[in-house]
Amino acid sequence: PTLSKLKVNKSEQGSPLFRYRQTRFSSRRVRRRVVFKHGDCNVVQGKVAKRRRRYLQDIFTTLVDAQWRWTLLVFALSFLLSWLGFAVVWWLIVITHSDLDHAASAPAAGNATEVADTLNYCIVGVNTFTGAFLFSVETQHTIGYGARYTLEDCPTAIFVMCLQSITGVMIQAFMVGVVFAKLSRPKKRTQTLLFSRHAVICQRDGELCLMFRVGDMRKSHIIEAHVRAQLIKRKVTKEGELLPFCQTELKVGGDGEEDKIFFIWPTTIVHKITSSSPLYTLSAADMLRERFEIVVILEGVIESTGMTTQARSSYLPGEILWGHRFQHLVTFKK
Repeated sequence: PTLSKLKVNKSEQGSPLFRYRQTRFSSRRVRRRVVFKHGDCNVVQGKVAKRRRRYLQDIFTTLVDAQWRWTLLVFALSFLLSWLGFAVVWWLIVITHSDLDHAASAPAAGNATEVADTLNYCIVGVNTFTGAFLFSVETQHTIGYGARYTLEDCPTAIFVMCLQSITGVMIQAFMVGVVFAKLSRPKKRTQTLLFSRHAVICQRDGELCLMFRVGDMRKSHIIEAHVRAQLIKRKVTKEGELLPFCQTELKVGGDGEEDKIFFIWPTTIVHKITSSSPLYTLSAADMLRERFEIVVILEGVIESTGMTTQARSSYLPGEILWGHRFQHLVTFKK
């Protein structure tokens, strides 16, 4: 069942306030928001000096945050370019050491090792650039078919072979780390953490309360789950300074008084609208005219991985229903 299932008393449906709310809420225009309903932040950085350079300085995080197609493209290019780069180096060694001339004058028959020693080869079996490319791949990934190899009398080739082996291990470790970090990101866990589509304001234990509901689809629970809520609103200070996005913390809690919740079923989060609440002076009509946003945040530790995850959502004034109440969702399984 949806987490936004609401209940309206029949006695309230014909009241003028109810008809007024329904008419005004249905006619409200869509307003811009800081946090989208699915949790992404509607924030774009602009006019940042040396922006691309700063992203490249933290290339690991950049690749982890990038879309999969770009990560896989960099993954493939990193290996292809390293193979091609070292293939060019091997080919230059073959040319400068005159291995091609030796290959042209080599006898048609005879032991390959004895012929290579006699003609003073540097790299045996590399007679074309394609052969140099294959030798580069075999060296970097320790394939070793045996048809192409270096001789001990060529220190340049030995040095390049060691350098390519180290480079290949570094590239492989880096790219495997990027892919593993991308696969195990706790961000994807938020796809199964749900917030109610609407928040409600109603009476609970004689006090007016703002309430919204959170739920988890998975059987593995969120450990040490706690909820926060912030009111984002325009504010003018006593000195006349305009704060377009002033953040005010709202005190919220589960069915108890604390923000930590035992998150094993859909839970209603409550903010009591007392005299200390920034919502205390707002009536049902004021709620329609005000421009603010309530950002709600659920944080906790993923039971299966031990990583911390954070799910976000937000509510605009048009998504806060006055005089409604959430229906019960939890029942014992028969």
